[in-house]
Amino acid sequence: MIRENKTEKKQTIFSGIKPSGDMHIGHYIGAISQWVEMQDKYKCIFSVVDYHAITVKQDPEELKKRIIEITKIYLAAGIDPEKSIIFQQSTVPAHTELGWIFNCYGAHIADLNKMTQFKDKAGKNQDAVSVGLYDYPVLMAADILLYDTDIVPVGEDQTQHVELARDIAKRFNNQFGNIFRLPQAVVKKEGARIMSLLDANKKMSKSDDNQNNSIALLDDIETARKKIMRAVTDSGTDIDYDPIEKPALSNLLTIYAMLGTREVKRLVKDYKGKGYGDFKKDLADVVVKFLTEFQDKYNRYSDDDVWRILEEGRVKVAAMSEAKMKIVRQAIGVR
Repeated sequence: MIRENKTEKKQTIFSGIKPSGDMHIGHYIGAISQWVEMQDKYKCIFSVVDYHAITVKQDPEELKKRIIEITKIYLAAGIDPEKSIIFQQSTVPAHTELGWIFNCYGAHIADLNKMTQFKDKAGKNQDAVSVGLYDYPVLMAADILLYDTDIVPVGEDQTQHVELARDIAKRFNNQFGNIFRLPQAVVKKEGARIMSLLDANKKMSKSDDNQNNSIALLDDIETARKKIMRAVTDSGTDIDYDPIEKPALSNLLTIYAMLGTREVKRLVKDYKGKGYGDFKKDLADVVVKFLTEFQDKYNRYSDDDVWRILEEGRVKVAAMSEAKMKIVRQAIGVR
């Protein structure tokens, strides 16, 4: 457990989400809700990492829409711009500048060849995808290291990228001195990995062709209810939490606990002797209540509100990033 030392300044947290696809409850449970809880204890910097989105082709108008959407989701979830910094990655040139420097000092081909996410996303067509898709973990390292980040709250599938950031920082520091802090990945224990509603062996994904696998944060309320009622369950009739024997039901119990007010152990006790039908109906009610309240908060923000908040965030991080880049440029001899 990370403990805050009250005699020292707050530790810095950095994290971000790329604006592509529909954000779903898995993102909220596994990532954003954790960020909200951290705001009072840490110095928090949250980015809309739009340059990560363009590793695959994007429609320009759709991308702009998604940037606004992600920012509103941050705000609706409880990210407070008075407590945290929210900004758009592409408006701060230091990210790509440092990413290029890391390509030349610190990142190795062998590192990128180990990245499992690239293999998953590129599939069998690795020779035809963009260089950006292959190299984006280096840009992610720049995102993190630019702000002297101490803690990176991530999902389990992103811990490999934080380790790469640490390796790059160590190599750079060994050559040029103690310039970059070594960040630590923190993975939420409960709800870190929300699985598909249709296949409990697959993570809930915004890129899945069948959108019934996930519940988007902006889904129509009745659509969301139907998705829960159609969600797969396991054999048997008992409501038990067992990720090995009952992975689908365990996933639904986790969603219920994280979006509702009862812990998993209490849910198992309360539903003893009841069937899957009653359980799923009640879960649907919990999801609908959560989405209704979330979307109400989302709709309170205008596009103008978003651009103002992103600009205020840009001003704050621009000064921070430029201070770090002056040190980096001097270190490698270009200034």
